[in-house]
Formats: sequence, C-alpha cells, structure tokens
Amino acid sequence: MKVTREDVENVALLSRLRIDEKDMDKNIQELSDFLEYVDRLQQVDTENVAATAHVLPIQNVFREDVVKPSLNRDLALSNAPEQEDGYFRVPKIVEE
Repeated sequence: MKVTREDVENVALLSRLRIDEKDMDKNIQELSDFLEYVDRLQQVDTENVAATAHVLPIQNVFREDVVKPSLNRDLALSNAPEQEDGYFRVPKIVEE
C-alpha cells in the first residue's frame, strides 16, 4: 500500500500528534513499511492453527503464601508525609 503525505497528516490529526515537516518523509516511509508488514501477516495461513488466549501453555500458576520477615509498621511509616491510626494518609482523589 502506498502511503501518501495526506495519509500521514490524517493519522497525525486523528491521533493528536504533531509531525515536524523535517520528519514527514521518514514517517511516510515508516507507516508504509508497517502497513506492508501487516499485509504480509494477513496473508499467513492460520487455518490449522488452534486459537489461543496466551502464547505459553500455562494457566493459573500459583505459589504457596509464605510469611517472611518484613518492615514493622513504625519503620514503614517513618518516611510517610502523613499517617493516621497506623496507616498511610493520602489525599482524597475521588468525590463521594
């Protein structure tokens, strides 16, 4: 697929990107190369390839919970800008 200057300008507009004039030729070539690669991928025969949701054949890999030594509360809160009742106090960001 031949990518034109107008194509790149339109993609830039839709994605709210500003492309400098000096980079225009490079962006035209890169978009063209990318679309050619996508076209090649679309031509790959996947008829006999099973559908997958994950590329690795593993699911739900769990480990046992093991209690390990950690910071005590006072040490953990020692650098907190604000604390309240033994917890970190953070600014409210959600309205009720």
